[in-house]
Amino acid sequence: MEEKIYKTMSGSGALGIAVGVVVLVVGVASGVLLVISGAKLLAAKSKILF
Repeated sequence: MEEKIYKTMSGSGALGIAVGVVVLVVGVASGVLLVISGAKLLAAKSKILF
């Protein structure tokens, strides 16, 4: 019984770490893309007419 609980807890911990890494990578990638697109908008600010 105790081994089953230990395996379940270790699997849950590994899943938590994996999800955390994926969320971190996606967050950094989206941040970089937002900065790049913002820089492009600022660079082309003089060409935009309203």
